[in-house]
Amino acid sequence: MKIDKKLIKELTDYLNEFNLTELEYGNNDLKIKVSKSISTNSYQNIDKKNSPKNITEDINKSGEVSTGKQITSPIIGTAYLAPEPGAKKFVEVGKKIKKGDTIMIVEAMKTMNHVPATSDGTVKEICVQDGSPVEFGQTLVILN
Repeated sequence: MKIDKKLIKELTDYLNEFNLTELEYGNNDLKIKVSKSISTNSYQNIDKKNSPKNITEDINKSGEVSTGKQITSPIIGTAYLAPEPGAKKFVEVGKKIKKGDTIMIVEAMKTMNHVPATSDGTVKEICVQDGSPVEFGQTLVILN
């Protein structure tokens, strides 16, 4: 089988153009999947006004948060910090929360999944933006 480098290049260009992390293409005889990982450098392209506070300082080279208790996403989806647009956010930096409190919603396949706090603590940092895509295991919130 001959590899169509032009098709792969075109799919890779789509990843960049539409800011995707993964793209799959297929027909009867062929299936191609292209993906890229998000590095800490990609956060530098986010508008400073809308970016999570000091996120590049708290992420080490492997992409893991270095300090505090982490609450991670249980699924792949879209993160929402409030129950509906314009409503009060579930958590704010500095707010004390208890185990089981909802910290945000991750929407997947039109289902709103409440993400509970895994322990008691004070919110040190919110690592995602409202409406942003999240991966399984991605840190959502850091607690003191």
